[in-house]
Amino acid sequence: MSARIGPGSRRDVGLATWAFAHLAGRVSGTEPPAVFLTLGRHRRLFRGWLHFAGRMMPGGRLPRRETELVILRVAHLTGSEYEATQHRGLGRRAGLTDAEIDRVTDGPDAAGWSHRERLLLRVTDELHATQDLSDATWADLRAELDEPTCIEVLMLVGHYQMLATTLGVLRVQPDRRRR
Repeated sequence: MSARIGPGSRRDVGLATWAFAHLAGRVSGTEPPAVFLTLGRHRRLFRGWLHFAGRMMPGGRLPRRETELVILRVAHLTGSEYEATQHRGLGRRAGLTDAEIDRVTDGPDAAGWSHRERLLLRVTDELHATQDLSDATWADLRAELDEPTCIEVLMLVGHYQMLATTLGVLRVQPDRRRR
C-alpha cells in the first residue's frame, strides 16, 4: 500500500523540520522518520503537535520504560505497524527487554508484569475499548499515581490512538533501518 501523503521534501516541510527529521533518523538508526516528514507538511500544526507530544514522550512524568510499554500496547491494539516498529527500538533503549516487548501483545494478564505495569496495560486496554475507565480501574490508578500523572496516562493513550489513526489513514510506512 502506498502512502496517501508521502514524506515531504525540505521545501515541503521547511529547513527546521527537515533537519530535525534527519537528525532523528541518525539517532534512531533509520531513514528520517516518515511521521515527521509527513505531518511536517502542515508546518504550523506539526510544531504544536511536536511540542505537545514531547511533553509526554520523552518529557513526561512516567518513567520512559512505562511510557514505551503503554505506547507499544496502543500500537498493538490499533494495529499500527508504524508505531510498533518505531517504539520497539525506543522501548529497548528505555529498558524493555525483547521478551517484554513481545509480551505486550498478550496484554495485562500475561505472566511477568509487575503490579504497576499490569495496571498501566489494563488502563490502556480499557480506554481503547470503552474510551472510559470503570470506577474500580480509576481507583486503582489513583492509588498508584498522583493526579498529574493520571492525566498524563489518559492523554498518552489518547494521543497515540489519534496518531495511529492518522498514520494508518495516510498509509505511512515504517521507516527503514540505515545500512
